[in-house]
Amino acid sequence: MSLFGSRPPTDAALKYARGVSPRPPGGNTRITLLEWATLAHVSMLMLALTWGFGGGAEGLRLYFGWFGALGALLTLRAAFEQEQEEAGRIRALRWLWPMAAFNVFVLAGTLNPSLKELTFDGETVLAHTGARSGWPSSARPHLAWPALLLFDVLWLACFNVALIVRQRRALRGLLLLLVTNTLILSVFGTVQKLAHADGIYFGAVKTRQTYFFASFIYHNHWGAFVLLVLAACLGLIWHHARRGDARNFFHSPAFGGLIAVFFMAATIPLSGSRSCTLAMLLLFGGALVHWTFRTIRQRRRARESALPPLLGAAAALLLAASGVWFVARDTIVARANLTRDQVGVMVDQGGIGSRAKLYGDTWRMAKDRIWFGWGMESYPHVFARLYNSQISRQDRLPVFYRDAHSDWLQAFAEHGLIGSALLALTAIVPLLSLRRRLLGSPVPQFLLAGCALLLLYAWIEFPFGNIAVVLTWWLCFFCAVQYALLQDRDSSSRLSTPSPSTPP
Repeated sequence: MSLFGSRPPTDAALKYARGVSPRPPGGNTRITLLEWATLAHVSMLMLALTWGFGGGAEGLRLYFGWFGALGALLTLRAAFEQEQEEAGRIRALRWLWPMAAFNVFVLAGTLNPSLKELTFDGETVLAHTGARSGWPSSARPHLAWPALLLFDVLWLACFNVALIVRQRRALRGLLLLLVTNTLILSVFGTVQKLAHADGIYFGAVKTRQTYFFASFIYHNHWGAFVLLVLAACLGLIWHHARRGDARNFFHSPAFGGLIAVFFMAATIPLSGSRSCTLAMLLLFGGALVHWTFRTIRQRRRARESALPPLLGAAAALLLAASGVWFVARDTIVARANLTRDQVGVMVDQGGIGSRAKLYGDTWRMAKDRIWFGWGMESYPHVFARLYNSQISRQDRLPVFYRDAHSDWLQAFAEHGLIGSALLALTAIVPLLSLRRRLLGSPVPQFLLAGCALLLLYAWIEFPFGNIAVVLTWWLCFFCAVQYALLQDRDSSSRLSTPSPSTPP
C-alpha cells in the first residue's frame, strides 16, 4: 500500500517534497518551557557578548562564563526528559563525544606542564620542566583552564539549540533576533563612526585600536561577525520570498530583510575591514548567481522574459553600491591607499612582508610539538619568548603578537594535529547527520555557507579570537543542522499522513 493510501500524493505534499514549504497543516506546534529557556539563554548570552565589546573585555569574561554555564543545566534537563522527541535528542546527545574528548585532551595537558616561569635580575624567562614525552602537555596550565571553560559554555549554549528546540519557526525567530540586534549595532556603529568618536560608546571607553566599530574593539572581528549575520539574513530573505504569503515582494518580510542587509553590509567597508569586505563580496556574489539562475529557470517555465527582474536587480545593486560609497567613501579611500602602499612594499621586498615571517615562525612553533601542541592559550607566551624573530625598525624591540593572524596555524601550534582534529570533529560529527537532500532549504544553505566562508577567512586572520564571533559561528552552525533535520522530520510526517478524505 502506498504511504498516501489509495490516492496519489496531494499537490501540497509534492510541493513540500520539492522544497516549497507551506504552512503546517496543524499538529502540535507548541513551544515548550524548556525550549523557551534555551532560546532565552542563548539570546541573552548573544546580546551580552555583542554589546559587551564583542566579548573582548577581559574583566567581563568571568561573568560571561558564569552565565553561559547555566546551559549545562538545560543540557542535563533535556538529557533526562522523557518525551516523544526522545529519539531526536538521543541522536543529538551522541554529538557530545568529540567535545568530551577535546576536554580530556586539554585537561590531560594541564596535568603535564612543559614550561615554567623563572625570573633572573628582573627578567622573566620560560624554562623546560621535563614534561612527559608522548603525552599532551601545556605550557600555561593556569590559563588553559579558564579558556577551555569559556569555550565549553559557548559551544554548549549553541548545542542546546540543536538538542532542545523542536520548531523551525523558533529557530527562525532566534535568527531574526540575531539579525535585528546586528542591525541596531550597525546603526549605532555608523552614527558613532560619522561622529568621529575617539572610543567605543561615543568615546566613553577608550581603545588603542584605531579601527574599532560599534561595540567591537577590532574592525576585522566586527566584519567577521557581520558576515555570519548577513548569511543568516539572506537565508531568511530567501525563505520568505519563496513562501509568497504577502501581496507582493515590497510588502513582504523579504523586502525588509534586503534593507537590513544594505545597512549591515555598509558597515564592513565603513569599519575599514578590507579582508571582510572582499569576503562579503564573495558571499553576495554567490547569492546573486544563485538568484539569477533560479529566476531565469522560473521565468522560462512561465514563458516570460527574465530581463525585467534582472535589470531591476542590477539597478538596486547600483543604488546600494552608491549608498555605501556615499557613507564610507573616506574610509574606503584611506584603506585603498594603505593597501596600495603595502602592495608596493611587498613588491620591493619580493614577498608578503611581516605576515610571511609571522606565519613561518608560527609554523616552526607548531612543528616542534606537531602531535599535541603547546597547550590551550599558550600561543602569545611561548611564541613571544621562543619563536618570534621580528624586530621593530623604529626602536629595535621585538614585535609582540597576541594572535597568529591565522586561526588554523594557531590551532596547530596550541593543540597539535590530534587536538585540532578533535576540535574539528565537534563540527564534523553533527554535520555527518545531514544528507545532501536535507540541504534543500535556503536557511541551512546560507547558514552553512556563512560558516564555511568564515573558516576560509580564518586561514589568513583570527576571527575566532573574538568570543562573540565564536558564539555566533556555533549558533549559525547548530541552527543550520537542526533546521535541516526538522525540515526532514516535518516532510516525512507530512508525506506519511493520509489525506483526510481518503481512508488509509
